This record gives sequence, C-alpha cells and structure tokens, in this order.
Amino acid sequence: METYGPKWSPGPFERGTDGPHLVLVGVDGSPTSLRAGAYAAGLARRQKSQLVVVFVLTPSAWAGMTPGLLAGAQEETYDEMISELREPIKRMAGESGVPVTFLVQRGDAYLELKKAAVEYRADLVVVGASESAGHRLVGSVATRLVKAGLWPVTVVP
Repeated sequence: METYGPKWSPGPFERGTDGPHLVLVGVDGSPTSLRAGAYAAGLARRQKSQLVVVFVLTPSAWAGMTPGLLAGAQEETYDEMISELREPIKRMAGESGVPVTFLVQRGDAYLELKKAAVEYRADLVVVGASESAGHRLVGSVATRLVKAGLWPVTVVP
C-alpha cells in the first residue's frame, strides 16, 4: 500500500452525507479501467474525497503449471504494469491535491475489490466496462459489483 498527496482527515463515519467521502476505483491497465480511474480522480477532486486505487493482479489459470522462467516473466510484466500506473497516480495526487491510496492485491478482481471497498468503507465504487464478449455470458466484475448491492457502482464505458 502506498499513499500520495495530502493527508486526509475523514471526520465521523456516516453513509449518505453530501457526496462520497471515499471513492474506490479498480484499475487493470485496460483502456476502460484507465478511463474509470480518470473519472474517479476527477470526482474525488470535485467532491474533496479520498481516492483508493486498487490494482488486482489476477494470475492466469496456467500460472501454477508454468516453469519458473515463465512465472518469472509474468511477475516482471506485473512489476512493469505497477510502475506504469504508479507514476501518473503520484503526479495526479500532487497536482490535484487528492489524497490517494494505491493498493496492489492478488486474486479474483471481484473479491479483492469487494474486500477493499468494505475495508475502506467506500461510498462509491468505480470500474471500467468489460471489453470481453465472454462476460456477457459469465458476468463481468462490474455486473457482480452491482449485483452485490453494497455501494453505488459507476461503470465507465
């Protein structure tokens, strides 16, 4: 976990006040998730909210069966993705004055986003729309978050 920008002081916890105090956004490096990140950052800036950016590393189903060399390559790719996300997040936090927490989690995207939203008491969850045609049958992370019914969810196209 990394924290950037000014220190945020939450005040007493209360749901349903004047706008979200904490906006949580899930990013995975896809174009829709990056648009969701930009939307969430703008919303957090306008609402004077805290922003929690969650990047979930979801190893491929083959990761457990790959030899060390391939697993190492996957870890190197993850490290590069994290570095590519970290710099714009830091820059945005400094320029906009939005307090940002950057989390990197491992596992199922839906479960990790849900866990982070509950732990941080998110008032709003923002995610990008799925670009996969298969999610129409199985269900996307966004659909599962909406169906959970625990917070308002904004899905950015």
